[in-house]
Order: sequence, then C-alpha cells, then structure tokens
Amino acid sequence: MLFRAKLRQKCSELLRDESGLGTVEIILIMVVLIGLVIIFKTQLNSLVGTVFNRITEQSNTILAD
Repeated sequence: MLFRAKLRQKCSELLRDESGLGTVEIILIMVVLIGLVIIFKTQLNSLVGTVFNRITEQSNTILAD
C-alpha cells in the first residue's frame, strides 16, 4: 500500500511539473513562424529583393557624388 501511495504522489508531481513549459512554448512559436515563412515565401522574396535593389541603387548614387 505504501508503494501505491508513493507512486501516486510521484505521478501527481510529474503532472504538475512545469519546468519544460518554456521549451514547448518556444518550439510552438518557431513552428508558427516557419509556417508563415513557407506560406508567404514568394512575397518575402519579392520584398527582400526590392529592399536590396533600393539599397544598391542608393549606395551607388552616394558613391557617385
């Protein structure tokens, strides 16, 4: 009987333990971000390309002066 009581106590402690909760939250956030990147991949590529083109054009005008 003593063994069963200790087993129940250990099981309840394990279920109430929240030490790994931060890791799970970080993994879920990363999964959502990766999903958004996959969904909006073409739009992100276009945006990044446009930004780098503008940076290149503006740096060329600064260097030409």
